Amino acid sequence: MKKKEKDKFKKILMGKRDKLLVNARQTLDEDMTLDKADLADEMDLASSEYLQSFQFRLRGRERTFLSKIDKALTKLKDGSFGVCEYCGEPIHTKRLEARPETNLCIRCKEEQEREEQQFGD
Repeated sequence: MKKKEKDKFKKILMGKRDKLLVNARQTLDEDMTLDKADLADEMDLASSEYLQSFQFRLRGRERTFLSKIDKALTKLKDGSFGVCEYCGEPIHTKRLEARPETNLCIRCKEEQEREEQQFGD
C-alpha cells in the first residue's frame, strides 16, 4: 500500500477514534449523573435510570469499535493493514474505504456471517 493511501486511512481512523473519545467523555461528564432533585417522581427516576443503562450499553459497543480502530492503526504502523487475517489476501480498497477498521476481506466476512447464521438459528 502506498504512503498516500496509508495516510488517508490513518486520517479516517483517527477521526473515528477522536469522535468516539469525545462521545465517551461527554457521557462521563453529562449523561452519567442523576440529580434526584430534578426528577419529580419514581417514573422519572426509572426512566432516567433506563436511559443511563442504555448509554452504558451503547458506550460498551463503542469501546469494542475503539479497540478495532486501535488494532487497524497498529496494522498501519507494522505494514499489515489491508490484509485479511483469515486468508491472507489483500482487502479490496473499496471495502477499506467503507470500513477501514475491518480485518477480513469481503469473502471471508460473508463466510463468517453464514457460519454465525447457521449456529444462531
